[in-house]
This record gives sequence, structure tokens and C-alpha cells, in this order.
Amino acid sequence: MDDELDKTEEMEIQQADRETAERTMADDDPTDAGTAVHDRRADKAAYLKEKLAERAESERRAAGEKD
Repeated sequence: MDDELDKTEEMEIQQADRETAERTMADDDPTDAGTAVHDRRADKAAYLKEKLAERAESERRAAGEKD
């Protein structure tokens, strides 16, 4: 179960990095269309990060119940 939790947390970190990168690209993009694309991608990464955090918490609770 620890491997699953580690993998979930790793994916959460990846999504956080992706969100940060997309926000930076949105700030740097000279066009409104480009900014909108990067904003949407950043929002999606933030959403996935949140869902992965929920999953990690659920996995922690499940592991605690088995102990």
C-alpha cells in the first residue's frame, strides 16, 4: 500500500509542477488565446492535483484501518 501512496504523491507533485509551469507560460504568452490555453491547462493540473491529494488521504485512511 505504501507503494501506491508514494506513486499517488509523486503524481500530485508532478501536477503541481505542471500547474506552475502552465501559469508561468500563461503570464509569458503574448496572445490572449495562448494565455487562455495555458490558464485552462493550469486549471486542469490544479484540479488533478486536488483529486490526487484526496486519493492520497483516502489511501492513508485505508492503510490505517488495516494496521
